[in-house]
Amino acid sequence: MTEGYRRSIEDIEDRTDQIAAAADADLAARAPALADELLAMGEDVLLAWLAAKGQTPTTATAEGFRLLALHRQAARGNPSFNACRETCREAVWHHNLIRLDPAGPDTARNIRLGAMVVRHLALFVGGKLESDGLGEFCCSSRPIRTAEPTPSTPQA
Repeated sequence: MTEGYRRSIEDIEDRTDQIAAAADADLAARAPALADELLAMGEDVLLAWLAAKGQTPTTATAEGFRLLALHRQAARGNPSFNACRETCREAVWHHNLIRLDPAGPDTARNIRLGAMVVRHLALFVGGKLESDGLGEFCCSSRPIRTAEPTPSTPQA
């Protein structure tokens, strides 16, 4: 879908929040375009990872989608990156749900869920860019949490 890195991870987080907060009628009216935008944002997240690692992104597809080929490339030599494989597949699934029935009764819901999935991908990859060990145990953010001071819990 995308030819090169277009949006930052922070921009993607903001945009997915905007999509999730939009009115049902607005989402339904722009369903095909939003489905494509969400897929492109997923690609942009992985393009950001590959750029940070100094890799040239593939132009290939896997199962018909560049997002899945980009994930395969990003995971090569980095087993902890496999933690977001199903997130990428779910982004593709939501894209397909929306594109196959853009006027369906669940379209707005599917767009919102797709936006949440892409946001999750952005948060995961953004976290991995901060702490490369992130994801060794699913999507655990423990390496990031332990680097920040935590407020003490009041005792009863």
